[in-house]
Amino acid sequence: MKFYSPKRDNKSVGERSQAIILARLSEVGYAVLVPFGENHRYDLVFEDADGNFYRIQCKTGCISQGCIDFNTSSNYYHHPRKGEKTDYRRRDYRGQIDYFAVYSPDTRKVYLVPIEHVPVTEGRLRLEPTKNGKEKNIRWAQDYEL
Repeated sequence: MKFYSPKRDNKSVGERSQAIILARLSEVGYAVLVPFGENHRYDLVFEDADGNFYRIQCKTGCISQGCIDFNTSSNYYHHPRKGEKTDYRRRDYRGQIDYFAVYSPDTRKVYLVPIEHVPVTEGRLRLEPTKNGKEKNIRWAQDYEL
C-alpha cells in the first residue's frame, strides 16, 4: 500500500493549524465553539470561566530572525470598476476578532495574542534576544503561550 504525503497548500496548512489550536484550547479547559458557514472573519469562539465569549482568528506562524511571524490582515481580490487596475488589497481584523491564536509548526506550540497587542499587517513574537540587546516593546512568545 502506497501512502501519499499530505497536502501543503495554504488551505490545508491553515486547517491543520486550526485543528491543533482547537485541541489545545480544549485541552487547557476552554469551551470551544466552531461557527457555521463561511461568512465570519473569525475561525473559533471560546468561552472563559466567567461565561465571556471571545472570537479567534487562527494563524500559522513561521520562524524568521528569531521570531514567530504571522499575518494580522487578510488579502482579498479587489473587483475593479471600469478603468481601474485589478489588484489585491489587505483587510485587518479590528473590531471583528478578539484574539489571534497562532500555531507554530516549528515550536509545536500555540500562542494566544490579543488583537490590540499586534500591528494591523504582521505580528511578531520573539523567541530569541535581539542582537542589539533591545528589550523595549518586545512581545516575547513565552508570554502568550497557551
